[in-house]
Amino acid sequence: MKISSTIKRSVQGVAKYLWVVATLLAATTVAAHDEPMSLDELREAFGWDFEKIQIRTEKVADGLYVLFGAGGNIGVSVGEQGVLIVDDQFPEMIPKVLAAIREIGGNGVDFAVNTHWHFDHAEGNLVLGPGGTWLVSQANSRQMMLDDHVINLVAFAYEQKAYPKAALPVITYNDTMQFHFNGQKIDLMHFGPAHTTGDTAIFFRGTNAVHLGDVFNRSGYPFIDADNGGDLAGMISFCRAVLGEIDTDTVVIPGHGEISNYAGLERYVEVLSALHAGISELVKVGKSLEEVVAANLTAPYDDEFGNPTMFVDRAYASISRELGD
Repeated sequence: MKISSTIKRSVQGVAKYLWVVATLLAATTVAAHDEPMSLDELREAFGWDFEKIQIRTEKVADGLYVLFGAGGNIGVSVGEQGVLIVDDQFPEMIPKVLAAIREIGGNGVDFAVNTHWHFDHAEGNLVLGPGGTWLVSQANSRQMMLDDHVINLVAFAYEQKAYPKAALPVITYNDTMQFHFNGQKIDLMHFGPAHTTGDTAIFFRGTNAVHLGDVFNRSGYPFIDADNGGDLAGMISFCRAVLGEIDTDTVVIPGHGEISNYAGLERYVEVLSALHAGISELVKVGKSLEEVVAANLTAPYDDEFGNPTMFVDRAYASISRELGD
């Protein structure tokens, strides 16, 4: 299988690592804990070509946009006070991100909020931080950026290296913080471990939108970084808390995939809750991962969410820890 050609057929290159890992899992038996890949090796394996990947811009409301490119979706607030972005993809993509921001009336990036610490959402810090952008994150995410961490992607592992000082968030918070920027209130909220231990939901109150990072994934089943404290029950709880903060007219921006709404997030919670309950029952009676996979609990949802292999593996790890196994 030629991975690079497979990726070129993916939708707009969004959520590449999630989509390709699922593809690899269906076609290979690579051990998850072989020698972890470096980012350069990951790029080569996935066939990422940052020179060819283009930024696509979608307007949410006056002054609020989403940029789609390589890695996590970027939220952009543009106005008289400057530019605030949510997530920043990869260093190689930053010139294209800045060009897209200029096209919608911005100039540079004043603030960059990391929804979490994973490479495809925060690696752009390596350029923006030294360039003078104020970097912001939940405290646990900054803590994770201080050291090397292996991310178990099931088909293989990737070792995310510690960030240099200039690429670390200089503003952090624990549970909530607030911006008053570009004419609206922007709330940052953390509702406990979910996709990671340091996720942030960013509420743009004036334009009635929320960016959830990878707590909400619309490119397939979500990835739970269970080996680094991510938690499926926490992901469900996090999303329910967000539903309690928004209304049926709210625009919901996922970490990967197309823009959604209240009903889309509600459906996501419904599916994850059903799968959490089903997998938990099997874990409680001592079923192995192989037996849980064989039970095919995701079958009713696979047409909607795609390949479930990575999700079931990481959900099993999360639930096993939750139940004390």
